[in-house]
Amino acid sequence: MISPDDVKRWMAGPEGHHIEFKEAKTQIDSTELARYCVALANEGGGHLVLGVSNQRPRQIVGSRALPSPDKERAELLDRLGIRIDVVEVFVGEQRVVVLDVPPRPVGCPIHYRGAYWMRSGEQLVPMTSDHLRRIFDESGPDFSAEVCPQARMVDLDPGAVASLRSMWHRRSGNRSLLDLPDVRLLEDAELTIGGAVTYAALVLLGRPRVLSRLLPQAEVIFEYRSAEASGPAQQRIELRKGFMLYVDELWNAINLRNELQHYQQGFVVFDIPSFNESIVREAILNAIAHRDYRRGESVFVRQFPRRLEVISPGGFPTGITIDNVLNRQAPRNRRIAETFAKCGLVERAGQGMNRMFELSVRESKPLPDFAGTDEHQVSVTLHGNVQDPEFVRYLEVIGRERTESYSTTDFVLLDVVRRQQPIPEALRGRAHTLVEQGVIERVGRGRGTRYILARRFYALSGAKGEYTRVRGLDRETNKQLLLRHIYDNRKSGSPFRDLAGVLPNETRSTIQALLREMQRGGSVHCVGRTRAALWYPGPRPRD
Repeated sequence: MISPDDVKRWMAGPEGHHIEFKEAKTQIDSTELARYCVALANEGGGHLVLGVSNQRPRQIVGSRALPSPDKERAELLDRLGIRIDVVEVFVGEQRVVVLDVPPRPVGCPIHYRGAYWMRSGEQLVPMTSDHLRRIFDESGPDFSAEVCPQARMVDLDPGAVASLRSMWHRRSGNRSLLDLPDVRLLEDAELTIGGAVTYAALVLLGRPRVLSRLLPQAEVIFEYRSAEASGPAQQRIELRKGFMLYVDELWNAINLRNELQHYQQGFVVFDIPSFNESIVREAILNAIAHRDYRRGESVFVRQFPRRLEVISPGGFPTGITIDNVLNRQAPRNRRIAETFAKCGLVERAGQGMNRMFELSVRESKPLPDFAGTDEHQVSVTLHGNVQDPEFVRYLEVIGRERTESYSTTDFVLLDVVRRQQPIPEALRGRAHTLVEQGVIERVGRGRGTRYILARRFYALSGAKGEYTRVRGLDRETNKQLLLRHIYDNRKSGSPFRDLAGVLPNETRSTIQALLREMQRGGSVHCVGRTRAALWYPGPRPRD
């Protein structure tokens, strides 16, 4: 969480590449706001601070700009394609607004309305072509942008080119794309270079016989298996042709056996498919865009009744691991990824993986599993079982408008709380915000702090008793239970292990804190130390 002390520390330091101050006493122009966020992202991320004077010595002047942080967060996501947290910080009585801007993905500069912004002194300026080229080169050579010497324009399927044209027009709204000759269309899409065909063009638009001759590994093999037993699959489809020719065919094959899970709430019956179309398409698009085409293996998509596996050759790109897959992106085949973005097939700025996690939480399914990934392949498993239908309804009650502004961290945090698991250190900063919104509740203090879903979740599911069990008894009730046990065993004394058994759902530190409070109040006293200590009722008798 960003605290008043953080703001004061930033004010005392230099305004470097990662901090920008603006007074913005009443408001800030939306275009200026977007450009500064883009510039900070392109320079490695940082903070835009509103309500602080830019000139030294800096003063807190307060700001009424961005009065609805959740709304602003959602609008910035829509305009820029990156998630920017908008935080209100009160330094004394003065309101300061801090925009926490993440770094751009590796090799992918961020733009706003066609311009890639950066800062130059006090000014914002478009990036130079040299600066852009350095960013593009960060993730190494792009195999998909290389020219295939043996390929010719006649090797590209006209139907695939027509599909590219249609999707690009639908995404951009640019009607002139409909009238461009194929040669010009492919040149503008950077799938050809001076009439020479790139490997990206072959992967996306190539005729089957040409791919078999020049790039046979550019295929997807789909299998359906009704059980885990080895042996031939019930269905097997080998798709060795331009991706634009089978982008829908593959999903249709999966959806053919996409079982609906039915749930009833009162008189209303709602259905959740085992496999969410957006998640499945994103997993397949990632495999096509990020696999290593220098390896001879194919991409495999294996479907089971409640599980789907997507396996692509080559491990994660350089710099990407299972731990940072949500926070960093490094496209291995940038030209293919850029074409997907032009056609609206993938999220901008590498947000597709985040979307997969968020939708999994929304449908109360296990998170995408990368357990089979190593240096030779990336394996992602999508589990289709809906674990808690009431949690799905709870998110609907919270409201789509609010949850649209949630970051992936927020959704993962909600999933951890739902499963009653300890919150990882990296997620604790967001817990405070969700508590303030009444979505989750904090139970206990200090090291014994834990989080549960709010009372209304259990009321919604008709399990108010479960809420009482999960939350535990209040402190005074717990003290009375401890006191009753100590009084009943007043002759022999009560060791701590027995008292821990009285409150099995509480941590050791919480019980110790309760005993210390009772001791200060004179209701109990302790004789002995460490494991030999015994607790008795009443204050300590005088010697």
